[in-house]
Amino acid sequence: MRLLAAALAILLSFATAARADYPEKPIRLVVPFPPGGVTDIVARLLAERLSAEFGQQVLVDNKTGAGGVIAGDIVAKAAPDGYTLLLTTPNHTINAALRANMPYDTEKDFRAVSNVGQVPMLLVTHPSLPVTSFQGFIDYARKNPGKINVSSAGNGTLPHITMELLSLREKFQVTNVPYRGAAPALADLVAGQVQAKLDNYTQSAQFIADKKLNLLAVTSTKRLKQFPEVPAMTEKLPGFDSYLWMGIFVPAKTPDAVVQKLALAIQRFVARPETQARFDKDGIEPVGNGPDAFLAEIVEELAQWRELAKTTKITVD
Repeated sequence: MRLLAAALAILLSFATAARADYPEKPIRLVVPFPPGGVTDIVARLLAERLSAEFGQQVLVDNKTGAGGVIAGDIVAKAAPDGYTLLLTTPNHTINAALRANMPYDTEKDFRAVSNVGQVPMLLVTHPSLPVTSFQGFIDYARKNPGKINVSSAGNGTLPHITMELLSLREKFQVTNVPYRGAAPALADLVAGQVQAKLDNYTQSAQFIADKKLNLLAVTSTKRLKQFPEVPAMTEKLPGFDSYLWMGIFVPAKTPDAVVQKLALAIQRFVARPETQARFDKDGIEPVGNGPDAFLAEIVEELAQWRELAKTTKITVD
């Protein structure tokens, strides 16, 4: 028994040392979206910094399709050793609530590591829509049910689901017009083919500055410093906020030591002045929380989207 105990102690010491030496080879960072968008920008900034800190290359691998399910499936089924990471967005929780058939269990097959940063959405409208305020938008939508066409990057995307949540809460009806991506959805808004959209700062800021779009409200918990005169929706609707967060997940059985090492490295990345300056340029709010705090966010969001799906009967194929 003493020999067995000694052998186990040696094996445990080797395992602990191996985890302490993590990473010992390149890391794959899977991203569900194509290059160029805000999520990909964050992924590449993070990969560059982690590569420098760990002394191992972190490779961004864009695996698009099925609203993020393809990328999620890759990571869910990867070895739980910290060498395959997922950087994803609220599509992670929306898919779990709105898709009937999923190849993995969102709650059981992943471990939350850290919310790296988040982007509030901007309620923008075409100047032809006769409203100039958030309350005016709500009033007009109530008086003209279904008349406001709201573009989105597709059914089940965060802007679509957030608008559904807003209309349910404020008892108005708009028409969702899904596009194959955010760029064409915004292009048709600027052209006046649709009247409204929930968009992000990076895409909309110049159109707002050029007065081609009107900005009525933001979905953050407080006003944005870029638009201090524009109200946050929470000022009228306490507790109503919505963010495009960008967070890191790993396979469920990834060791605690690896998860904590990744989380601390992400927190250091977020705290860097260079990171915060770049985030500020793209309208990204730095977060960098730990696994427990991020998991709490995920649990709360899953419950919210499941309740919305139950009430509205919205599904995504």
